[in-house]
Amino acid sequence: MLVRDAMSTVVLTIGPAHTLRQAAALMSARRVGAAVVHDPDAGGIGILTERDILNSVGLGQSPDTEHAHAHTTTDVVFAAPTWTLEEAARTMTHGGFRHLIVLDGGEPAGIVSVRDIIRCWAPARQRAGTLMG
Repeated sequence: MLVRDAMSTVVLTIGPAHTLRQAAALMSARRVGAAVVHDPDAGGIGILTERDILNSVGLGQSPDTEHAHAHTTTDVVFAAPTWTLEEAARTMTHGGFRHLIVLDGGEPAGIVSVRDIIRCWAPARQRAGTLMG
């Protein structure tokens, strides 16, 4: 199975000036765990995850005054829609992250998460268990 089969095509894109509260509200409303941060002044595309927001709040920073750009990961590893789920899972494990932005033609086409991969693999494992049982 390929990344394009598992990825979410709901891509929340925010700007670097969004506060963490605004980002969290948008992520919550869309029920996603990450937002693509588009910052043309800083060189392009980054990612802000729920963990980034949690770490900031845990440090005592205010989500009302902290901006996305200060918490965005900019050295992003991107996936291609044609990667296998094994490639995506291996990349996430190696990098220690749970989301990959999927680029198609240089533009964000989706996001694939660990949850997306598990959702795809679980039915296959269940079918294999039924056949073996």
